[in-house]
Amino acid sequence: MNKCQNVSECACPKTACPNRSRCCACVIKHRTTDSLPFCLFSDNGGDKSNRNHYEVLKKRFENK
Repeated sequence: MNKCQNVSECACPKTACPNRSRCCACVIKHRTTDSLPFCLFSDNGGDKSNRNHYEVLKKRFENK
């Protein structure tokens, strides 16, 4: 698989993932699974669901 030309460093820790460094394919995959890629939500505690992302953001902004 070819790496995206504009990706200089991939933040995904899953080195065996076929979509690593292929941002477009990664976003399509996560959109179909209703989850966020690691690079957009690194403090996920293992849960990349949109619901968990909402809860994390809610806690972060309530504490400001």
